[in-house]
Amino acid sequence: MNRKQHIIIILILGALSTISPFSIDMYLPGFPAIAADLNTTIDQVQLSLTSYLIGIAAGQLLYGPLLDRFGRKRPLYAGMALYILSSLGCALTTSAETLILMRFLQAIGGCAGMVAAMALVRDLFPVTETAKVLSLLTLVIAVSPMIAPTLGAYVTATAGWHYVFIILAVIAALIVVGIYTALPNGVQPDTSLSLRPKAVLTNFYSVIKNPQFLTYTLAGGIGSAAPFAYIAGSPDVFLNIYKVSEQEYGWIFAFLAAAMIGSTQVNTLLLRRFTSEQLIKVALTGQTIIGTLLVIGTIGGWYQQYSLILLLFLFLCGQGLNVPNASALSLAPFAKQAGSASALMGSTRMGMGALASATVSFLHNGTTLPMVGVMAFCVIAGLIILLIGLKLSAAAPEIVAQIGPPEIKEATALGEVKL
Repeated sequence: MNRKQHIIIILILGALSTISPFSIDMYLPGFPAIAADLNTTIDQVQLSLTSYLIGIAAGQLLYGPLLDRFGRKRPLYAGMALYILSSLGCALTTSAETLILMRFLQAIGGCAGMVAAMALVRDLFPVTETAKVLSLLTLVIAVSPMIAPTLGAYVTATAGWHYVFIILAVIAALIVVGIYTALPNGVQPDTSLSLRPKAVLTNFYSVIKNPQFLTYTLAGGIGSAAPFAYIAGSPDVFLNIYKVSEQEYGWIFAFLAAAMIGSTQVNTLLLRRFTSEQLIKVALTGQTIIGTLLVIGTIGGWYQQYSLILLLFLFLCGQGLNVPNASALSLAPFAKQAGSASALMGSTRMGMGALASATVSFLHNGTTLPMVGVMAFCVIAGLIILLIGLKLSAAAPEIVAQIGPPEIKEATALGEVKL
């Protein structure tokens, strides 16, 4: 693979991975307009975000076995078609209930891109490079929250929120063209895999029982649910509590997204000297400290708009270290089952994100506390799970596949990395 092909593949995989961030972030500034147009409340509109996250969590479990059984592209095309149709359904909806349903179907289709992108990273790149590749993907993903809310704010203000979903459908159609023309197929279909429920569950179980996968998927999953609490709560916090305009909210969201962009690039540099295991531990520890300060300061009434934004920025910097390293460590032990492992990892993440989002909505009390409280809980729980998992695996260090400096990496024939 030459450098040009490498860049093109990263861009396409990044575009596939940005489908969900765009779908989540682009309509956030339109929450008040959607609520007014559909004669409902912002709390009800927030449930369309929760239904989207539930759809992603459920859909990834569906696509994992399909991607392993039929290859990467056929299920991907089917998912993208569903995404395009349901996006148009969102644009044409006239009730909050229909919007919630269409968002669920939109997620079922769009999550094919997330699972396929992760599996293709494992297919197309050596296991010792996956953390770096995932950092680059995270960079592409992190750009979308800078663009999506700002674009969504201006689209909502000038043309109406319905056009947000029309634009999403057009973007998805363009990605399909890129998949068809420039994306390699990845591993060949495995016709020996059965899609019967018992066989699928057995395959999932063989992935889940891997201690390394379980530790980093759970720790990284609940830790990465914190931004979903922020996403669910930030429209109410900034638009209603701090009374910023839709356009100002878009720029605030873009500024905070820059935290992840910068930290993913720092992560790529740090991987030259440190292991992924070390970096994720530092990230969750730092986020735990900042999350605790957010809760204490909110209760004490310490923060104004700009001080809150600054602490949120520092908190979200941890995601650039958490997400790519947890993903790489979760997928490292798998070669043949990369699709199923990617699906389980993504489903866990989005399921926890949906729970965090729903909790913020349920605890809504007109203050910032529900948002920052759920954010803090997520990273504290993630750190505890990580420390317990590492302690349990210390008795069997051969299962821990660290990804970091070249001198400690040794790829086996099965695609595992052992110390």
